[in-house]
Amino acid sequence: MNILISLLITVLVIVLVLWLVEKLPLEGNIKQIVRIIVIIIGIISLLRYLAVF
Repeated sequence: MNILISLLITVLVIVLVLWLVEKLPLEGNIKQIVRIIVIIIGIISLLRYLAVF
């Protein structure tokens, strides 16, 4: 149950950060790089909760 809650919170934080990145007044290339970084960090966090790392 704890793993499920942690996964849900992680996904919600990723979505929130991606939404905030969309609201920032950045150029398209920079915004795309920030999105990729956030998604990679999110995937790594999810894999840590699933005990892959």
